[in-house]
Amino acid sequence: MSTTPNATAALWTSDAMAAAMHAASNGTLPQDISGISIDSRTLKAGEAYFAILGAVHDGHDFVEAAVRSGAALAVVEKAKRARFASDAPLLVVDNVLEGLVDLARAARARLQAQVIAVTGSVGKTSTKEALHRVLGAQGQTHVSAASFNNHWGVPLSLARCPADARFAVFEIGMNHAGEIEPLARPVRPHVAVITTVEPVHLEFFDGLEGIADAKAEIFAGLEPGGAVVLNRDNSQFARLERRAKQLGISRIVTFGADEKSDARLIDVALHAACSAVHANILGHDVTYKVGMPGRHMAMNSLAVLAAASLAGADLALASLALSHIEPAAGRGVRRVLEMAVGEATLIDESYNANPASMSAALGVLGQARIGPHGRRIAVLGDMLELGASSAELHRGLNDAIKAHHIDLVYCCGPLMKNLWDALSTGKRGGYADSAANLEPQIVAAIRAGDAIMVKGSFGSKMKTIVNALERRFPGRTALDEAAV
Repeated sequence: MSTTPNATAALWTSDAMAAAMHAASNGTLPQDISGISIDSRTLKAGEAYFAILGAVHDGHDFVEAAVRSGAALAVVEKAKRARFASDAPLLVVDNVLEGLVDLARAARARLQAQVIAVTGSVGKTSTKEALHRVLGAQGQTHVSAASFNNHWGVPLSLARCPADARFAVFEIGMNHAGEIEPLARPVRPHVAVITTVEPVHLEFFDGLEGIADAKAEIFAGLEPGGAVVLNRDNSQFARLERRAKQLGISRIVTFGADEKSDARLIDVALHAACSAVHANILGHDVTYKVGMPGRHMAMNSLAVLAAASLAGADLALASLALSHIEPAAGRGVRRVLEMAVGEATLIDESYNANPASMSAALGVLGQARIGPHGRRIAVLGDMLELGASSAELHRGLNDAIKAHHIDLVYCCGPLMKNLWDALSTGKRGGYADSAANLEPQIVAAIRAGDAIMVKGSFGSKMKTIVNALERRFPGRTALDEAAV
């Protein structure tokens, strides 16, 4: 189902936008606005351009380019109004980001959809995308684009939500305490999901309890009578449950392998490209296929089905739709690399990394198919923002490498040197101080039959290695043989 307004319906009128943002109008403004953009490079004709002040660029520098590209109007700050022509099509506000937040609140006020918000240390985006697939098969569903989960991404996603959507799913992220609550309050979810609490962004927290408390901020936005979906298997479950009850939330739905879970994993069969799951979801026995591999994806599917059911979706149709989920870019996308004699498999996990997602990705690599002489090769870059525990957490990956029978490990970055030093000699593939310097070692080392997984925090730039392999060995997207 479409996640954007249909071709004949306006997302907003300029009058409604002006009223929502308490904006002054300038120039001749079109009645209908087809969308919202903060990037003049990707803006489509008919959209409103918001001149956001970013960390690197000031959006006001690109207003004229946006108008030339067909922007219906631009939203600019009063203090910078004089930079533009007297007849420029503008909505003028005190602060552009605050104006976007006001528009987001107006979008939520007119919305009749069932709203789901997703947060968690790991699995936010994949859970959101799975909900998109599941709910989109049953009605018009709007979701956050990419990982738009921060102070501008959440209001932008909400402002883009069409008024006639049946379902809306928003991802909410953080790396400091106090960031989730001001995002959750405008979203006002009917269902709030916390996938898990893990040692992520430890640089900014004293421990897991602090991370759990920060994730629990999502409860502050919950609609009266709404439900929270919590991971009963997680070490922080009791703390999250206690906080929800303190806030008067009575509808607490749990998922996991624990026998007390409301969405309970009964059995799972892990395969190279998918998983077969037997579960009980809110009292209903279901057997289904998850179109992405890994026990972590099977576990998150429980949260997806629980949230979808709470939002009024049909459980049987939702479970069928899970067979069609696909990884987002940099989060497990597979490519077949065509070599002189045979093929290798590339698993691109380069978007981000933390100890929990690293362990899960190594588990997926351990299940990957290899050829007769193939090897399972992990190419790992630094995990960032782990604070004082960083060295220990990097060394600790050796346990997962052993458990999942990874044959060779290539490491890059000063933090990943801790893992390199802990590896047994037989598992050492190579080490370099950066992804760029490790790249030639990887390209030279792989051979037909190998399965190569590349992962690291975004700042470790592991995507450069993925790009190098795809340039050297052009191939195709890997298919899920079980679905063909």
